[in-house]
Amino acid sequence: MEGWICIHRKLRKNAIFNDMELLRLWLICLTEATYIERNQMIGRQTVQLQPGQFVTGRFDLHDMYNNGLKSDQKKSPKTIWRWLETLQRGHFLTIQSTTKFSVVTILNWDLYQEQKSENDQQITNKRPANDQLVATNKNDNNDYKVNKEENKITNKRKTYAEDTSSYRMAVFLFSKITEWTGSLKQPDFQHWADDFRKIYEIDKRETEQVKAVIEWVTTDTFWRRNILSPGKLRKQFDRLVIEMENKADKKIKAQRYGGGTNERRSDHGSDIISSKQNYDLFVRR
Repeated sequence: MEGWICIHRKLRKNAIFNDMELLRLWLICLTEATYIERNQMIGRQTVQLQPGQFVTGRFDLHDMYNNGLKSDQKKSPKTIWRWLETLQRGHFLTIQSTTKFSVVTILNWDLYQEQKSENDQQITNKRPANDQLVATNKNDNNDYKVNKEENKITNKRKTYAEDTSSYRMAVFLFSKITEWTGSLKQPDFQHWADDFRKIYEIDKRETEQVKAVIEWVTTDTFWRRNILSPGKLRKQFDRLVIEMENKADKKIKAQRYGGGTNERRSDHGSDIISSKQNYDLFVRR
């Protein structure tokens, strides 16, 4: 493996630090994860990996963990996989398994590092208030490509009034995120609004589609932990639309053939209001 990872000092205050075996497995996961979006061939199947993900299996993980250890320190594949599931229960990562392999995703991969450097030397970690335990790969400089059109538009930082659609959408996204977690620090809404302007002006997204994706992604148990900013929403937008539509099709088929109800309800049993009503409710001044 090439490159390096950054680890926050608060690792020493986490219970995992005092469990040498679990700590070893966690560091293996961090160093195994990809730091760029890429495709990986598994047999004849292509797996698209996002930053913070890697493909593994019980025996692959077993080989990586035991590499270099003395015989009396080596562990069985079953034990190591049980430890991986412990990390999942601790909200360090998620595991998506198929019959042939598993995709491990480091949660909140892109939130915990901000690069401010000269000559690619200095790394500054930026943490929210709750400062969860995460370490992230540092992208190589040649992986960062500036979109010329975007760069031209954003040379001069704009200021957004609170009644603009970009600012209102920034507030709406934050309000939807805080419905399921109270641990996210209030963002710079001006910065978020600028990201939403890019979604509208550069990516040519429609407002209603953006609202619909936000509604869906903040209720999806996997994606809501990974889409915690408009920048991440923008990066994954096409993939989110596809997954949202696929799940909607599956739900319709299940209702049609399984006798399900078409009524949508909230977690507390009350009817969910429409997307436009929900949007206006959160951003009304």
